[in-house]
Amino acid sequence: MSGDPEVLIVGAGPAGLTAATYLARFRRRILVADGGSPRARWIPVSHNMPGFPKGITGDAILERMTDQAREYGAVIEAGRVESLMRDGDGFIARINGREVRVRAVLLATGVVDQHPDMPGVERAIERSLVRICPICDGYEAIDKAVAVIGEDDKGLREAAFLRTYSDRVTLIHIGSPEALIETDDLERLGIELIRAPIDNVRLEGDRVTALSWGGVFRTFDLVYSALGTTPNAALAEGLDARTGDDGRLFVDARQQTSIDGLYAAGDVVRGLNQIAVASAEAAVAATAIHNALREADGWTMG
Repeated sequence: MSGDPEVLIVGAGPAGLTAATYLARFRRRILVADGGSPRARWIPVSHNMPGFPKGITGDAILERMTDQAREYGAVIEAGRVESLMRDGDGFIARINGREVRVRAVLLATGVVDQHPDMPGVERAIERSLVRICPICDGYEAIDKAVAVIGEDDKGLREAAFLRTYSDRVTLIHIGSPEALIETDDLERLGIELIRAPIDNVRLEGDRVTALSWGGVFRTFDLVYSALGTTPNAALAEGLDARTGDDGRLFVDARQQTSIDGLYAAGDVVRGLNQIAVASAEAAVAATAIHNALREADGWTMG
């Protein structure tokens, strides 16, 4: 549909692209700002994506979702939103050196993973040797030797979660000693604890052949990073939207933030970091945006 955009979607990951498809099918004029490299691109093969029992790569997921959004007229533009300001009942966003005025904004900006300081870590993630989501792929860790790298109690909780799949789980704590508090259940759960920074990594074939600390090498089949994430919430924070202690955005039942007309979906929202969840939140947000604009235009029943 021609004309200036009514809704700006910031982010072209699963949440942003789902919302783009819904809003485009609602016959809204949509601009999607694609900042590049969504977190989903790190997925070598997902086996818990509904509808794909044989698995699907992150790139394939994004390619299909992009094609679907464009099929219905969503405009996807490469570039980052440099600023977002309130303008009356709407917003003014600056993208690629120009200002765009829209009536509503959906933030699908996700999070940034804090990867361990390991040589070749990006290549290892691409090959599924270093992983970042045990909820997504813990099933593939069944009966394997698993290491969890953590710097606080999050690492311990992730190691405990992975005991569902393997009795050979080791927590490598690289943070300060006082950052690891909840240690009482380690022995009961059968989790080995190593307190040491990692100083060397060997990757061979389909295994993390060794991690070393202080010259001592150990071999693992899989390594999970439990170092946390940083939400991409700066645009919302610039409007004083409410965030939690973890920096993620609070939203209501319709995915609206504490700022009227500003919505959010996906990993930037407090909750579970899953594609299925992000898409569901985006569908809710897109429908709420459409209905709010209809009401503002007097198209709802009195």
